[in-house]
Amino acid sequence: MREISNRDVLIWLNSLKIGNKNIENIMEQVPQLTDIWTFSSSQIYNLKGIKPKIKEKMALNRNRDYIEKIFIDIDKHNINVITIFDKEYPRNLCHIYDSPKVLYTKGEIIEEDNLSIAVVGSRKATSYGKWATGKFVKELVKLDVTIVSGLALGIDGIAHKIALEENGRTIGVLGNGLDIVYPRRNKDIYEEIPNKGAIITEYFLGVPPLAYNFPQRNRIISGLSLGVIVIEAKERSGSLITAHHALEQGKEVFSLPGNINSIFSKGTNKLIKDGAKLIMDIDDIIEEVYELQKKIKIKKEKDIDYSELSSLEIKVLELIKEGPIHCDSIAFITGLDISTIYSVLTILELKGMIKELTGRTFTLS
Repeated sequence: MREISNRDVLIWLNSLKIGNKNIENIMEQVPQLTDIWTFSSSQIYNLKGIKPKIKEKMALNRNRDYIEKIFIDIDKHNINVITIFDKEYPRNLCHIYDSPKVLYTKGEIIEEDNLSIAVVGSRKATSYGKWATGKFVKELVKLDVTIVSGLALGIDGIAHKIALEENGRTIGVLGNGLDIVYPRRNKDIYEEIPNKGAIITEYFLGVPPLAYNFPQRNRIISGLSLGVIVIEAKERSGSLITAHHALEQGKEVFSLPGNINSIFSKGTNKLIKDGAKLIMDIDDIIEEVYELQKKIKIKKEKDIDYSELSSLEIKVLELIKEGPIHCDSIAFITGLDISTIYSVLTILELKGMIKELTGRTFTLS
């Protein structure tokens, strides 16, 4: 076997079900993790802030046979491993609280996945919830947004399925090892996602879908995303836990309003009451996510056809490209009278290139 690296030791610690906080504690005391491999048993037991049971795990399983079996099992299941030492580690996860130190993946996480929005909701989706999930996922996929969710029944599974049907990218985050398909009813989605995205988990092979794992899993769903859309949720639900993680991480939370008599809208309506952004259309999301605004602006600029524009129209359009601008500012910068500017603006509006916002301010359409 090759020489053991810091990365290998990190994966070894994770396979022993040693949590991220304990791993951080170990790394503070042992910056070069490979030193653990040459520690005496007494040095391991002298580590501070680590429970005796964890130290015992480390001492008993610190052998080449064990670590070799780890990588044989990973290869056997065609799993990729991304650690905090790897350049492929998702940028959006880097600075969240309790960030996962190791991720096991099927499929590939790419640079474009940094533009991600999570879509979560009730396992017992109503027809309204299904419709709304389809509406927002389709519109986000058109903007090349990666859809992140938890591969659960209901809203999660629907979000993944529609993203795949629309030929978009999607990431499913599990609360168990990658060798376990849970729930079984989503097996088809589980098998298809790696072709157009990735399935990821922080849990090693064989870890079952324990109830405790899912609130932990939810912080990764929100962490990967620039914002979280909650479609439907009861007053106490996992979706609300994801929303709370998002708020703690400084991410945007969007909530779909619903019938006040529906138990599946009590959670979403309460989120709105508590300050989440009420969403009725895609613009409600775009206006809160800078990265989406920037992407749309770049796309609009690329789509502009200058071939049939006069030099004056081009000059005005170039000013508007820089961001929403008042007509008086255009007149001042160009040195032209306001009536000429109005004429040019009208022509550009008729050509569908710009639109007027409130107060005689103009932007690209």
